[in-house]
Amino acid sequence: MLDTCFGSSIIEIWANENGKTTKAVFTGDIGNNDLPLLDSPTMIEDADYLVMESTYGNRLHVRNDDKAKMFLDIVSSTLNNGGTVVIPSFAVGRTQEILYEIDKLKDEYGQDEEFAKKYQTLMNIPVYVDSPLAISATEVFQKNLDLLKEEIREKLKSGDNPLEFPGLRFTKTAEESKELNEMNEPAIIISASGMCDVGRIKHHLKHNLWNPKNTILFVGYQAPGTLGRTIIDGAKKIKIFGEEIAVNARIEYIEGYSGHADQEWLLNFVYSFINKPKHIFLVHGEIDGQEVLKEKIEETTNIPVTIPRFGECYELNEVPELLEREEKIIKYDKVFARMEILDQIDSLKNQLDNIEEIVKHDINTNDLDVEILSKQIKNLQHEIGNIMQK
Repeated sequence: MLDTCFGSSIIEIWANENGKTTKAVFTGDIGNNDLPLLDSPTMIEDADYLVMESTYGNRLHVRNDDKAKMFLDIVSSTLNNGGTVVIPSFAVGRTQEILYEIDKLKDEYGQDEEFAKKYQTLMNIPVYVDSPLAISATEVFQKNLDLLKEEIREKLKSGDNPLEFPGLRFTKTAEESKELNEMNEPAIIISASGMCDVGRIKHHLKHNLWNPKNTILFVGYQAPGTLGRTIIDGAKKIKIFGEEIAVNARIEYIEGYSGHADQEWLLNFVYSFINKPKHIFLVHGEIDGQEVLKEKIEETTNIPVTIPRFGECYELNEVPELLEREEKIIKYDKVFARMEILDQIDSLKNQLDNIEEIVKHDINTNDLDVEILSKQIKNLQHEIGNIMQK
């Protein structure tokens, strides 16, 4: 059974063997419980085995009432400074949520004078969606608004389409996209990919990162090794299309826009089972977050949890049994492990280069900054030690 309308899917599988039925549930990406457009994730009543994502297994998100204000504060201050806000955004879901957030801000704070000024600033500038896939996805949302939350449908009845507002523009062609980087006026540019590794966003970063008036606003998860993660982690310089670009723009991250549930709602998903799973497998996450979530689940539910490695196969007995891994999987895993180590080494090099740059050239470095840098060095030494043990 496939359970979804918009967003990710939950798959339930029943297997009948020797007169016995076993049920396994695969969550896909579990959405946030307070997404403004989509309904909350479907809760499942029973399962024998659960395979669950764990992206934010050790994190809590900023809640909706806080993130709307943060969004407006960041955007309005940048625009008032004559800058452009570039938002690397995932094409499906996240882009539409940002558009909705912009539209609904006017309802958040009523007639507050300070808010009115900020909102007027926002409404006086163009908002560009520069991603063919995001444009297509937005059109799908607009054609299926009856599948969205009831409050959204009520807004539609009053004549207020939450995915349309003055100043919203879509750039479909490559030529239109290039023209955005030749503008001298402040704007908001929403572009994919969300982690900045491919797509039109790289061109917008190249043309906007160097300018201290601009802001790069991240609204989604940034995986280790991606360009987006490098920028969030504080890189002073990055390479785009072989050219070294100074990171002078303001860098902001509003985690509450993530399409993934945080630790609280991952746990609530587990708690919601009436007949609890016999065993849980955690996938799709960084090992640190998985370890924390594993401990939380076992501590609060007594359900055993496994964090499988790539290529591992399990036979679902009362106690899941790890089967031997195929030779080709083992070989691939070794290659994958080497690539992962190389990515980690590159990340460490970038962090060391950034620290060296600060120490050499920032004459305003105070005692507190030195203490923070020293802690960062110790953390890097610890990470290097972990790599050496692999």
